[in-house]
Amino acid sequence: MDFTFTEEHLAAAEAAKAVFSAVAPDAVPSPAMTAGAVAEDFDRVLWARLADSGLLGLMLSREHDGAGLDPIALCLVLRESAKVLARVPLLETSAVAMTVERYGSAALREEVLPRVGNGGLVLTAGASGRTGHDAAELAVTAHRQAGSTGDWILDGAQTAVPWAQCADLVAVPAHTGGGRPVLALVPRIHDGLALAEQISTNGERLAEVRLDGVRIDENRLIDDEQAWEFLRGLLATGTCALALGLGEQVLAMTGEYTGRREQFGFPVATFQAVAVQAADRYMDLRAMEATLWQAAWRIGTGSGGALPPAGDIAVAKIWASEGVRRVVQTAQHLHGGFGADVDYPLHRYHAWAKQLELSLGPAAAHEEALGDLLAAHPLD
Repeated sequence: MDFTFTEEHLAAAEAAKAVFSAVAPDAVPSPAMTAGAVAEDFDRVLWARLADSGLLGLMLSREHDGAGLDPIALCLVLRESAKVLARVPLLETSAVAMTVERYGSAALREEVLPRVGNGGLVLTAGASGRTGHDAAELAVTAHRQAGSTGDWILDGAQTAVPWAQCADLVAVPAHTGGGRPVLALVPRIHDGLALAEQISTNGERLAEVRLDGVRIDENRLIDDEQAWEFLRGLLATGTCALALGLGEQVLAMTGEYTGRREQFGFPVATFQAVAVQAADRYMDLRAMEATLWQAAWRIGTGSGGALPPAGDIAVAKIWASEGVRRVVQTAQHLHGGFGADVDYPLHRYHAWAKQLELSLGPAAAHEEALGDLLAAHPLD
């Protein structure tokens, strides 16, 4: 299969490199080491630069002032953002916007999409449903208001929502009484909605979004099971892209360090034990990359495989969650004590990698999901 990037893909990647080249990697020690080291907001200056460069509207159609590109383009940009630990809700805003454009009502598209590309609207989404989307796994319920043919009522809680304190709209997955998954877009400031503070492994603010009798207009609820499946796929694949970019940067840092660190008069990079470990991690990254592009391509096209796109997404998540952990662990080992120095950014990459691994979920769960898909769709 030909995964050669188009000229538009390459242009998006180059634009991303130009924007992120001016960003210094986040070097704030994690809260586990320094209590209270949590930023109150995302990088608004960088967000404005992304808007000015057209990178916030990559996946929107030209009708909504976008570039009309696909998930591969978004993953190329996310890959570059992770190399500098960029603190922006790029993945969440892009994924929700593309879902709204594909599945939302005309009224919702008109409300949301014109303000996404210029950075005027920040979107986020609840947890990406790491192992499934059965009704029992969705913690928010949605039902029509008694005596109403239009309004919906939401009750429940969605935990670990990124950027919730800064977002304008939160995409909340829910289930109806019949167990059908739906997707509701709820304004952050809304009667019945409250945020409970949570802190991620890498020191970022998360929130538990609590909904108590939240009433929304029917135009804000996407009553299509495919919408939630599509959004979950975008969020998961985008997280794999972040893991890939982070891992590539960490391996580059490790190569630079071992190339200049000498023992017995020779760079430690020339030692066989060091070279073999670095080579193993390089192979991890190549596997992460190959499975990422396969998953992103399947989400964009929805066709072309023996299994549904969820199968390719599961494979990408298996490699990303395991691979990014191995890369940062090897990097810490090869850096020695220097890797634990809080004045050197490797410890922050390690914390971000752990957060990405936790967000993706355990590889064993994805292997089980993949097995279920193979049982339901036997290969010829």
